[in-house]
Amino acid sequence: MQLDLGPDPRTETLRRLQALLVQRFGRIERAAAEWRKPEWVLVQGVIGARTKSEVSNIATDRLLGRYGSWEAVADAPLDELQAKLATQTYPNIAAERLKASLTALVALRGAVDLSHLAEMDTGAAMRWLEQLPGIGRKIAAGVMNASTLDRRAIVLDGHHTRILQRMGLVPAKATTDRAFDAIMPAMPDEWSAADYDEHHLLMKKLGQTWCRPASVECGTCPALALCETGTKRSRR
Repeated sequence: MQLDLGPDPRTETLRRLQALLVQRFGRIERAAAEWRKPEWVLVQGVIGARTKSEVSNIATDRLLGRYGSWEAVADAPLDELQAKLATQTYPNIAAERLKASLTALVALRGAVDLSHLAEMDTGAAMRWLEQLPGIGRKIAAGVMNASTLDRRAIVLDGHHTRILQRMGLVPAKATTDRAFDAIMPAMPDEWSAADYDEHHLLMKKLGQTWCRPASVECGTCPALALCETGTKRSRR
């Protein structure tokens, strides 16, 4: 028999946190016209390590414009892809991972085609994506959430995971996978996929400004009242 422990207190913390972040940074609303196909989001995620989203977006569009299809990108010589991805922080690694993931997708599906994910539940679809080379939990969640699939899956980058750890909302040393599994049950039921996306982007802003890896500014952080680490530091 499973005991009913009542509502997860983290859910209300997330609601309050979202309100504070919106108050500080303003709304970040994703226009329907900006939604991308899942295949585009996959490529952007694979090449985007340690690179600003804006730069990776341009690089992704440039690849598709140059080659005309993702299948042609998969067939392109590796050294050519590396040159085309010179704007990325790690162009050689980005090219290798991109070629591997697209080639594997073509082998499985006959084309760079993720349309079958629309018929799968979110968890199963993410597990399917994670079988591809170079596709981890962050990219899989991004494909599900930040594309036309529009699913309720939270994208966790380094900033977001770090904040969740410092706030005590996920285990302190949680990996991305573990942090995802820990926080998803606490996400507010009323939040849409767009709310998930906005929450992630707001958390990213918080991590870039106050809750940085080093030089943390807890004293003026808008989330201080909700943060275990920040509250402890402010008492010293």
